[in-house]
Amino acid sequence: MQTGMFQKAAILAILLSIFTANMGIHVCYARVCGLSGGDQMACKPSVTPPHPPPPSARCCSGLLHADWRCLCSYRNSKLLPALGIDVNLAMQLPVKCKVPHPPHC
Repeated sequence: MQTGMFQKAAILAILLSIFTANMGIHVCYARVCGLSGGDQMACKPSVTPPHPPPPSARCCSGLLHADWRCLCSYRNSKLLPALGIDVNLAMQLPVKCKVPHPPHC
């Protein structure tokens, strides 16, 4: 599968995961950039304005195994704000989670 097609499929999986989670439907989440769907959902409150809580232990644990090059590629994506994710808050997660060698996106 071409990289562009894979990214579109991954984005669709994320959207579906968030949509169904908000409806109380449990589905098998797709792994994106090394983060399981559960890890993604655990981090979502910490990257959602206006008053995000500190990242959970589950979120931080997931970030230890994240593919940072992949995650950084979404930094300028219009998809994240459309999902209610504040990119600036997301960029703060590695420091808040004390991830060794945080990425430089």
